[in-house]
Amino acid sequence: MSQTRNVAVIVGSLRKDSYNRKVAEALIAIAPPTLKLRIIEIADLPHFSQDWEANPPQTVVDFRNKIGENDAVLFLTPEYNRSIPGVLKNAVDIASRPYGQGILMGKPAAIASASIGATGGFGASHHLRQVLVNVNMPTLAQPEVYLGTIDKLLDDKGQLSDERTLKFLGKFLAAFEKWINIHLPA
Repeated sequence: MSQTRNVAVIVGSLRKDSYNRKVAEALIAIAPPTLKLRIIEIADLPHFSQDWEANPPQTVVDFRNKIGENDAVLFLTPEYNRSIPGVLKNAVDIASRPYGQGILMGKPAAIASASIGATGGFGASHHLRQVLVNVNMPTLAQPEVYLGTIDKLLDDKGQLSDERTLKFLGKFLAAFEKWINIHLPA
């Protein structure tokens, strides 16, 4: 029996009806009992400034503590101008500081992206992967998750309901769980 792992889920979109949030909610719903996924909000984070690094605002302290309570991080990102949203980069910058002491170091990570476009956020996913390498997060390479035309995969309630996609996401979560356990043995 696998050990239960806590996974912080960071959604890189602030939009109320974010497709990536809908994917995050679907992942939470289908996660095996050994993965406890919870969304950590990033909307209220201030823009990173090294000026307050030694004495950060309480929202930053709370965010870092929430990330620190988790074994791994799952990122969901839309694609903005072939890259990641600024709010997502800001959240990673905040969690990765102070330099050499960030709470992301060594935490296993995975990335999923969704878009109404055909490429499903491919560019954003790869930009995020570059950032995560730099902050020393071992990031799951396969399976890659780029959910294109995500708007066509939702039911009339706005929930991800496409059975083929949900089955694929289940395999993604199983691979991520194995990845976490490789990097964080019991």
